[in-house]
Amino acid sequence: MKQLAFIFAILFLVFVGYNRTFADASPETGVARQEPAPVADQAEPATPAAPAQAETKPAEQQQAAAEPESSEAEKEEEKIYIADPIYPWNKAMYHFNDKLYFWVLKPASQGYSAVLPEDMRIAVSNFFENVMTPIRFVSDILQLKIKRAGNELVRFAYNSTAGVCGLADAAKADLNVPRVDEDLGQAFGSYGIGHGFYIVWPFLGPSSLRDSVGKVGDGFLNPVNYISPIETSIGITAYDKVNTTSLHIGDYEDLKKSAVDPYVSIRDAYLQYRKKKVEE
Repeated sequence: MKQLAFIFAILFLVFVGYNRTFADASPETGVARQEPAPVADQAEPATPAAPAQAETKPAEQQQAAAEPESSEAEKEEEKIYIADPIYPWNKAMYHFNDKLYFWVLKPASQGYSAVLPEDMRIAVSNFFENVMTPIRFVSDILQLKIKRAGNELVRFAYNSTAGVCGLADAAKADLNVPRVDEDLGQAFGSYGIGHGFYIVWPFLGPSSLRDSVGKVGDGFLNPVNYISPIETSIGITAYDKVNTTSLHIGDYEDLKKSAVDPYVSIRDAYLQYRKKKVEE
């Protein structure tokens, strides 16, 4: 009876461990349940049984040992939680941004892409990314990523000249110095500052308290915001948004289509994206 209770305890622990992961399928849980029982049951009464099990099940034991590790990594990657105390506001802003995308931004981007070829739209995107160099440079400095900060200066100087005002990413093509996205929100995250709570802003989309503060700082580092009059600055920012959207039409639709609850899926996708960015 004690052996039977021990076996059931092991089965229960393995079952709970596998069910806590999103990536494991039911066939894998069957393997996990099958592996510990014979080893625990037959190892005590007869010592010759141990070599036989080692000979007959080496592959299963290796697979069972490897699967929980990968599942644990996936669990850490997928299960990211954030407080959502202003849920009514966030849900309302989610619906506002959703309608804004389908009724305004997507049609404008589709019309824009019909007029301007993709190569030219990519060149426009390169130009704006080159303009945003101060944001990435300061963020790198705050994180003591001195080499990356130096790369940003090299990229800006080279792309502004050989890349014709940044229209071409010549630094990546000629010098093999790629652009690495950085912002102040990532810098704050690298110091261990948590998200705080989840916020969805109109026009800007999903964010958090930490990243919202970062965006304010990014705004002060963005040269476009110093263009006057302010209407011109807003117009340039809106044009950049339309141009960027034209290069990614369909991404948002795919996310919504595959989601049971789009609001939750977008929130989780945002958190995973920001977590990876902070860890880079």
